[in-house]
Amino acid sequence: MELKPSAHVDTFPRDHLPPPGQWPELRFELPELRYPDRLNCGAELLDGTIERLGPDRPATRSGSGEVWSYGELRDRVDRIAHVLTSDLGVLPGNRVLLRGPTTPYLAACWLAVMKAGAVAVTVLAAQRPHELATICSIAQVRHALCDSRSLADLVKAEVPELRIAAYGGDTPDDLLRLAEARPGGYDAVPTSSDDVALIAFTSGTTGRPKGCMHFHRDVLAIADTFSAQVLRPRPDDVFAGSPPLGFTFGLGGLVIFPLRAGACALLADWGGPEQLLADVQRHRVSVLFTAPTAYRAMLPRLETYDTTSLRRCVSAGENLPAVTWQAWRDRTGLRIINGIGATELLHIFISAADEAIRPGTTGTPVPGFEARVIDADGEPLPDGEPGLLAVRGPTGCRYLADERQSVYVREGWNLTGDTYVRDPDGYFRYVARADDMIISAGYNIAGPEVEDALLRHPDVLEAAVVGRPDEERGQIVVAHLVLREGAPRGSEAVRALREFTKSEIAPFKCPREIRFRAALPRTPTGKLQRFRLRDQGRPEDQGPGPDLE
Repeated sequence: MELKPSAHVDTFPRDHLPPPGQWPELRFELPELRYPDRLNCGAELLDGTIERLGPDRPATRSGSGEVWSYGELRDRVDRIAHVLTSDLGVLPGNRVLLRGPTTPYLAACWLAVMKAGAVAVTVLAAQRPHELATICSIAQVRHALCDSRSLADLVKAEVPELRIAAYGGDTPDDLLRLAEARPGGYDAVPTSSDDVALIAFTSGTTGRPKGCMHFHRDVLAIADTFSAQVLRPRPDDVFAGSPPLGFTFGLGGLVIFPLRAGACALLADWGGPEQLLADVQRHRVSVLFTAPTAYRAMLPRLETYDTTSLRRCVSAGENLPAVTWQAWRDRTGLRIINGIGATELLHIFISAADEAIRPGTTGTPVPGFEARVIDADGEPLPDGEPGLLAVRGPTGCRYLADERQSVYVREGWNLTGDTYVRDPDGYFRYVARADDMIISAGYNIAGPEVEDALLRHPDVLEAAVVGRPDEERGQIVVAHLVLREGAPRGSEAVRALREFTKSEIAPFKCPREIRFRAALPRTPTGKLQRFRLRDQGRPEDQGPGPDLE
């Protein structure tokens, strides 16, 4: 597919797209997906919505209850965009790192980056200096907008030539203070519909994160497919959920979808299942996005809170067991909308809603997408036989200068790494992950990345990290370690190793169980036999670790 003329001055993103022959085949059959050549998704989500529905509708709510209208949100976004271009020297195509807890200000910064024609690289507030430095190196990031509460680790990352603008503090050069001095009104950069708008990073099975590049049209496509066709939000909805904006599940569910529909979003940091229920009651939330783990955790607490405002509940990030779906239905009368998505495709591509839902299945392809189950050679398998899930549609995988592109995309199809079965009635049923990724409470965790962190401890000689099935979280992270001779191996050592790992990588990636071994199982050629570790039960003397979320 021939790319349209770019508006980017910094051509790094387009220069590092995969070769055209490695792209997935893109499908635009739906009329809604035929976008104009010139398209700025930030302008469309804000200015376009205001043009349709007016500026006075509520757009965002903070955890404290402060409400911004669409007009007020646009004013803040436009002033920040002026700071980006006039004060900070951000050029179209520059990558801008965004870091902080989920707040309306983080969403405003993301929209400002879009309108300025730059490329958003939104990361998790929990990520540690080593992780941040790696992401900045891969994406060649030189600008960052960071919540003042999340500055310390970004500074410790010591990213060369990184210019950090903090917001929410009390310094004279605070981003928000600079924005107050700037005029309202900002003419969005007339980006091409296929200019890169964002780079979303996802863990790889090798431990090195992969940057997924998505275009301006992709941002609107996920709203015009899953949201419009399956979720079907209304302008009077209030969205809320647990996923941070550094995950595309959260970016779509808490920013893109509500803005496209003219609805309101509660943007508050995750405070646990009980806090989420309290938010539903206080803010009269009607559309909820979270993982199966959270739905299970909320079940015993439902009677304490008024959840009658809820009308749509969305689950993704891990498989939704039929028993959890049925329990939620029995207690609330609501059918959870299950779905599978991927950072590589930006959001959900298989799902079902309302009477079309069949508990225990993920659903059918979202309108605009196609899916099939294939064997190792790429040949379609008959219904009922498990195989690799292959998907194509209006969005698809484009890794940033990564040789794994040819692994994820084959013959025009995106291979998600999941094993699925297609039932004779066309519904897709999840079987398992097909690679070494651990999915725990909706988080994708690469075992090798955790191993690398553990191996940085001076007492650790070898490390192997695998997932173990867990009723509450889907899987938990289990680390098998060989320690140096003389190193302590008791409960204090376990505690110290967990604390060390938490200082190296995001806490949700840390092992909940640590097992000490004399040696790791290997083949005669030295290859680690992970299957032998997965098959072993939990030792009686080592229980799960503390809650790390």
